[in-house]
Amino acid sequence: MALEAKLTQRQVQRLGLVITPQLRQAIKILQLPRDELDALLHEEIDQNPLLAVEAGEEVVPTPEEAPPASEEPPAAAPAEEIDWRAYLENYHEDLPALPPTGTDEDDDERLNLVENQPNRTESLADHLAEQLRFNNLTAEEEQIASLIIGNLNADGYLQDSIEDIAAGAGVPVELATRVLESIQACDPPGVAARDVRECLLLQLRTQGLDDPATPDPALSLAGTIVRDHLSALEGRRFERLAKDLGVTVEEVAQAVKIITSLDPKPGRNFDDGEIHYVEPDVYIHKIGDDYVVTLNEDGLPRLKISASYRRLLAEEGAAKEYVQEKLRAATWLIKSIHQRQRTLLLVAESIVKFQRDFLTHGVLQMRPLVLRDVAEDVGLHESTVSRAIANKYVSTPRGIHALKKFFTTGLKGPQGQDVAAESVKERIRELINNEDPARALSDEEIAQLLSSDNVSIARRTVAKYRESMNILPSAKRRHSH
Repeated sequence: MALEAKLTQRQVQRLGLVITPQLRQAIKILQLPRDELDALLHEEIDQNPLLAVEAGEEVVPTPEEAPPASEEPPAAAPAEEIDWRAYLENYHEDLPALPPTGTDEDDDERLNLVENQPNRTESLADHLAEQLRFNNLTAEEEQIASLIIGNLNADGYLQDSIEDIAAGAGVPVELATRVLESIQACDPPGVAARDVRECLLLQLRTQGLDDPATPDPALSLAGTIVRDHLSALEGRRFERLAKDLGVTVEEVAQAVKIITSLDPKPGRNFDDGEIHYVEPDVYIHKIGDDYVVTLNEDGLPRLKISASYRRLLAEEGAAKEYVQEKLRAATWLIKSIHQRQRTLLLVAESIVKFQRDFLTHGVLQMRPLVLRDVAEDVGLHESTVSRAIANKYVSTPRGIHALKKFFTTGLKGPQGQDVAAESVKERIRELINNEDPARALSDEEIAQLLSSDNVSIARRTVAKYRESMNILPSAKRRHSH
């Protein structure tokens, strides 16, 4: 059979874009907060001899300030800017936790994610000590409580046995146990447990387990599974659990859903007691009647390409290849930094446009805002906006806030318009601050008061917002006055 050359067409489907190391670096740079960006730039300067720092004003240069194209080898740098939209429509790896995107049901669930909870500003020990102040403990009980709290690890578990703590305090075990139970009744639920089983059971009891007044079959089954079948649960042997407990697999699934909503590490969301300073990435200043957005570029090294590479490019061999590689990396880094700054500025300016009432009048005037709103306003992909606001803070006339705070879902308010969840939270805080100390408002009563203000909200949503603000339930607030 004779061989011949032919031209043929073939259609091949490719999934997404080729993920190059340069694109990965660009995405990483977009996500970095101000302090980590500064550390990255200094690390790159140390590793890449073609990167130099200009004297004088310390800001990252625009690509126009890089060496002219005529001075670079043909393949030294990409001619185009980073196409965030095309890239992120095909690449969603390592996305940070998203703020509201527009789906109310999903956004409501996201409020419970650890990543979206506000950072604690106090240690677990301080948080517990503040609550115990209202328990009228004796001096001896306060000493025992101090020993117990001092023996909690970062996850909130009691490390020493209660017998050892009692011996150390020179008190009966029964007395130390009573003090331990007082601490276990504090917020966060599950604190001071001695193992995972006890931690989960403590949290189930706060939901009504063992309360005959509110029987809940699913909750009762969850308690039984945690108490007696934790190993089977860890192995996800649901059918065996159903058979052993004489219930259906569906009933087991409902109980497991309750268990998986619990936090096995109740102390992890608290501060370690050290002071952490937030450095804003963006500043918003009010000048006259306008709000002006500027980026925090103080201290960022002003990068340029070192002129020393020209001599080495004239040589042949490994030296030239090395310089070309480093030149490509340096030029891409400068472009990535410029793109990050421009993207962050666009997003911040768009947020100011949407949240002007908040900046002028306060949190009660915050409007609902989702990623899609800003993405469409600035012509970017939602994933780009999410990365641009990740772990970044803004200094405003209303204080320093995380950028993701400006993204909040809405509830139905007067005349059917949406009311931002953050403004509803502030209203809940005001109601609780002004309540009668002898008769704290229940979540149902708060929901009714908000409904009288034409804000439609369910009791469970009130409870969720209250917990996100670290406010105790009504039964515990009554004891705290």
